[in-house]
Amino acid sequence: MIEPGLTPDEAPRGSLTVRVNAMPADTNANGDIFGGWVMSRMDAAGGIAGVDRAQGRVVTIAVDAMTFIRPVKVGDVLSVYTEVESVGRTSMKIHVEAWARRFRTTLHEKVTDATFTFVAIDEEGRPRPVPKPPEA
Repeated sequence: MIEPGLTPDEAPRGSLTVRVNAMPADTNANGDIFGGWVMSRMDAAGGIAGVDRAQGRVVTIAVDAMTFIRPVKVGDVLSVYTEVESVGRTSMKIHVEAWARRFRTTLHEKVTDATFTFVAIDEEGRPRPVPKPPEA
């Protein structure tokens, strides 16, 4: 089922990087999943994409504005998609989207997105150049 208002060609941007169930321990007093829990999964997914691209350690240094479009509920499956947007000398901007597959349905809804900035670091924690991508 396609989310109301979307066309069949609209889909998550990027590659599926993290998928996790939302559990009761992750809720606020209203029964919704904490926004910080969602953001943490997004940061982890962005870090995975960053490590792959940087071929080594990365750290999060910034998150562009994040707006929560819809709540995540207990039982939903949160799927986080990532796409490297740009690479500088030591940093990368990675677009991260979180989508929820609603509990006991096939409905997928985008719940939030943001651009995370990561810096590649060396063993001492100092910025290091991001290597050129491997030749295809």
